Amino acid sequence: MHLQHCEVRPRIRLTRHSLGANVPDIQSGLDANAPPSHTCHGCPQMNLKQLASELGLSPTTVSRALNGYPEVSEATRLRVTEAARHYNYRPNTQAKRLATGRAMAIGHIIPLSTRHEIVNPVFADFIAGAGEVYARAGYDMVLTIVPDSDEERAYREVHSKGNVDGIIVHGPKVHDARLPLLEELGLPFVVHGRSLGADPGYSWVDVNNTRAFERATSFLLDLGHRHIALVNGIETMDFAARRRHGFERALAARGLSADPALMVAGEMTEAQGHDAARGMLDLPDPPTAFLTASFLSAMGVRRALWERDMRMGRDVSIVTHDDELGYLRNGTDEPIFTATRSSVREAGRRCAAMLLRRIETGTSAPETDLMEATLVVGASTGPAPRRPDLID
Repeated sequence: MHLQHCEVRPRIRLTRHSLGANVPDIQSGLDANAPPSHTCHGCPQMNLKQLASELGLSPTTVSRALNGYPEVSEATRLRVTEAARHYNYRPNTQAKRLATGRAMAIGHIIPLSTRHEIVNPVFADFIAGAGEVYARAGYDMVLTIVPDSDEERAYREVHSKGNVDGIIVHGPKVHDARLPLLEELGLPFVVHGRSLGADPGYSWVDVNNTRAFERATSFLLDLGHRHIALVNGIETMDFAARRRHGFERALAARGLSADPALMVAGEMTEAQGHDAARGMLDLPDPPTAFLTASFLSAMGVRRALWERDMRMGRDVSIVTHDDELGYLRNGTDEPIFTATRSSVREAGRRCAAMLLRRIETGTSAPETDLMEATLVVGASTGPAPRRPDLID
């Protein structure tokens, strides 16, 4: 894949072999989706009608299964996608362009201020999930990197040039100017997340961040913890604002309020979790539990505990959010961390399928998909220790 600055030309097909060495995390995410070993590599490439005939289904059903339409049963979708892999089926993109007049490409515009997202494992897994859907439907992915000041121009440019048929919006803020702009342009789009400050008439796929962190906080409260720290993402981002709201709502339900000294917000890295935990554990009244917004931040908190010879789950508990990343696993047989779990790769699939449905049908009615996180109990949590146990 060639990362392009400012311009969205050329169109880039999302395949494993098109990726360059400069985007290793995206490469890794896509390698996980390589065809299984039983793929019939020697078979001639089938067209849609031949694949449908082989399965005993109509071409319309096969097309809808490959494009993620919700009216197709999961069993049929899996049967069709498995057969497509086995028989080396690939949509004829050029023919579809000529027949539909579409670009057969989906845009992802990333501002330079968030260029770290290109190697962020969450972004890479999302792209891997979306790429599965694009590849089945014969769509290319156009990834454009622009300076912050050129972001609006980039959206207007892709619209005026017709380089893409739709846009996936990443990292929505509480107040996000991109959403009304895309509505104004009339360019089909789906948001990965939501925006509290936006009018509700747009399509999105999101995890229920408020409920996830309310449930996680209640879990810690049930274990007897009352001094709970929140290590959150940047709170101008919508997901982080919702997670904080869930945290505070759970405390309020027990007659408690959040302690500002036990709340930090920032870029979710291992260093963020480590630095936050070091400072908080040195307080006169340190936390007995941490709730972190990312797996990386939780790893930083764990390192701070190790440096103090404190045991995770006994001396201090940790609950985190696990995006089920393909190459950053929360343990194998037993989870390392108690976590609210939701697959970002599945979110990528759902966003892509939703956008392709909107493009194919031409509908303007908003479509929404709220994914619920599950709470998985691991080795990182336990009953709140008695306060003297935390004081030298």
